[in-house]
Amino acid sequence: MYGVVTRNAEEVEGDIFDREFYEVKDVTGRAASPLPNAVNMVSCFGDTAAANSDPELVPVDAEGNLATRDQTYFDWAYICPTNEEYRAGLLEIVEDCAAENGDVRLDDVGFPREEYCRCDRCDRLFEESDHDDRMAWRAEVITEFVAEAADRIPGRTYLTLYPDPYPGHLYRRAGLDVEALAEYVDEFVVPLYDVDYGTTYWLETIAKGFETLLSPLDVSFSIELYAVDVDVDALIHATEVASEYGKDVFFGYDASNATAALRRMNADAQSGVTHRPDDAE
Repeated sequence: MYGVVTRNAEEVEGDIFDREFYEVKDVTGRAASPLPNAVNMVSCFGDTAAANSDPELVPVDAEGNLATRDQTYFDWAYICPTNEEYRAGLLEIVEDCAAENGDVRLDDVGFPREEYCRCDRCDRLFEESDHDDRMAWRAEVITEFVAEAADRIPGRTYLTLYPDPYPGHLYRRAGLDVEALAEYVDEFVVPLYDVDYGTTYWLETIAKGFETLLSPLDVSFSIELYAVDVDVDALIHATEVASEYGKDVFFGYDASNATAALRRMNADAQSGVTHRPDDAE
């Protein structure tokens, strides 16, 4: 099955794709109304606009560094996952999405890096918890949020995973305990983005890593490819590689280019078929 991820409502129309994901809230903080004919998608703890408007929302490390784009390793700003008011707002957005379409995708879920967050609230909540290990406490924070969100989703719950299957990395870096999360998630989506897919050995390696990581769990796994301005032949090859591992393949942010790739694939699949009239008896 093939799907598309888009910010443009008009791109969810048509019959080219089997599934359409529509960004209701993205990492910039841009918001849109959910659609009834798409899987609405919510960037949870990535929100540059909210961070800019209220720095108190932003996670900090032990040295007080904010998890924003001022740090060279962040492409957007983050919100602390223990902020109850912000979490409540996210859950309201999830409810609004689920009211339009029963399936919802949760994106950008987790802590920004393993050294975050050391704000006063996180320090207090960790001290008040039953955990001696801060990593275990962080994972519980994230799992509880996903459980609350999934409880509001009557259909299929999708969750984006950071593209890092190395053992322990998702847990330590983001607080994502995939085994615990699998209880609440129907399908994990892994974005494997490149601007040209000139080589795909790395794509195959990461996809295989996720296959190994997730195969013991009762949960589906799909791959999302970047489609913006990517050469169609290269995108087709990446799709062929991704299809060997993911249940489905989704294309990010360029429906027209993804459509061209799928049409070319369909044409190539049919080109080997030769129809001849029956031999005269």
